[in-house]
Amino acid sequence: MLSTCSGFCSFSGILSIKKEPPLMNIEEYRTYCLSKPAVTESIPFPKLPDVLVYKVLGKMFTATDIVTFSSFSIKCNPETIDELRAKPSYFSKKHWSRVAIDGTISDKLLCEWLDISYDLVVAKLPKRMQIELNNK
Repeated sequence: MLSTCSGFCSFSGILSIKKEPPLMNIEEYRTYCLSKPAVTESIPFPKLPDVLVYKVLGKMFTATDIVTFSSFSIKCNPETIDELRAKPSYFSKKHWSRVAIDGTISDKLLCEWLDISYDLVVAKLPKRMQIELNNK
């Protein structure tokens, strides 16, 4: 990579965007998820022992492979999910998308998407659980 480029490099007349190395790692992902109110982590699928799941009050909002951490799955709004499509997810294609951790997406945006996933799950919780969560 050329250090003098500010995001774009030209080679033989072809313009391409520089990829930065992935910044978020599994520990940062874990810490961020667990910093949210009422979040728990588990490995709930016996046939998928490497899948780490984060839930808010028992409802899943993200999951990842703890061995590779090459992507994570998030819950999405069905109207905007096509914007996030990169690879198929193991979960419902209507509400879930897998986000690649390959350096092309900033940590800030990854965290924003985790926030959206968390908020979508909280919004579907029964009102009394939402009130309980807001009081924590």
